[in-house]
Amino acid sequence: MHGAAWPQRDVGAWRVAWLTESYPPDCGGMAQSCDRIVRGLRAAGVELDLLHCAERLRRWEEQRQVGGRYFACPMDGDPAHALNRLWARLEREADRYTHLVAFGGALPLLAAPVYAAWMDRPLIALLRGNDLDAALFHPARAQVLARALTAATLVGCVSRSQARKTQALYPGLNTRWIPNGIDLRDWTLHPFDLERARLWRDEVFPPQRLVIGCFGHLKAKKGLLLLLEALRGSRQRERFHCLLVGEITPEAADWIERECADLSLTVLPFLDRFDLLPLYAACDYVALPSFYDGMPNVMLEALGLGLPLIAARAGGMADLLTDGVQGLLFDPGDMHGARDALTRAAGVSADERRRMGEAGRALAADRLGAERETSAYFNLLAEAAALGRDRDTCAR
Repeated sequence: MHGAAWPQRDVGAWRVAWLTESYPPDCGGMAQSCDRIVRGLRAAGVELDLLHCAERLRRWEEQRQVGGRYFACPMDGDPAHALNRLWARLEREADRYTHLVAFGGALPLLAAPVYAAWMDRPLIALLRGNDLDAALFHPARAQVLARALTAATLVGCVSRSQARKTQALYPGLNTRWIPNGIDLRDWTLHPFDLERARLWRDEVFPPQRLVIGCFGHLKAKKGLLLLLEALRGSRQRERFHCLLVGEITPEAADWIERECADLSLTVLPFLDRFDLLPLYAACDYVALPSFYDGMPNVMLEALGLGLPLIAARAGGMADLLTDGVQGLLFDPGDMHGARDALTRAAGVSADERRRMGEAGRALAADRLGAERETSAYFNLLAEAAALGRDRDTCAR
């Protein structure tokens, strides 16, 4: 902070400016996580204004929502103009904000340290799945990331490895590990989901095969091609059918068409989250073969539905999963390890798969509930406010 007196406020007077690129109706895990966390904080009494900065938005608008406001901020191919325009709107009431939060993404991390300095308020930088890995080895993004982290009062990380890497690069940084959460009250299978799953098993998938599901943005870091290549070289490949649901890069799609003619596959486009429920239910395993990762929502969704995992020890999977308990694990990028995990998966009995699924659901319920996640972010806001007051005291 820069010497201005930090207001002594109770929680009811907190007002948070929350910068994000990803928010519904955007698709993907980032948007889901943002919506879940924002709803939780607002329900806990935090007034939160959500500043949604995205290319896909078509017009500027401001809406009143329960617990705060929503600002749609189209980038229109000119982020410099858009972010200056957004500041012109925020400046009118900048002194009313108590915190500024950058919820990952290039644009929030670019704008947040500037806005925080102009507001003279604490900055909380929340690193999501790609923010560290994608930026560090990209010259322009690395500078944006460095400026945001060095300006931040606190940095929230979704995996322990992310926090460890961040602290190694920026010694003295205040990092906090906050794993993603899931609301199991609305993520549950209903009878019609189970019936649709049965129809998929009977009418679409080959009989007597174990179904491995891969869901989400199936990009390079997610390790889909490594998994398929491991399956091609496995003596157990006749035991499996792969269900690929989501966004697959053109390069990966070409490789699959060229190299996987001998594998049993079903490929489906990106679907709405709740349309995925019967497809999850049709799976025997869910695969997360990432080379590196944050904490994918797919992991939480599979655990919440009681599905065992075939997963790499990357990011949040390494933090929370135990081999043989919630699923079968291998080291990231290890082709032989992936092949061994598939061999072991083929030999697991239905009862053992059920036991692993129950252990996964217990993990989600005990340690990954949405209420626990909200509490952690609430405490992060409280800690940032206290650190801001301490810095002001030292400055005076």
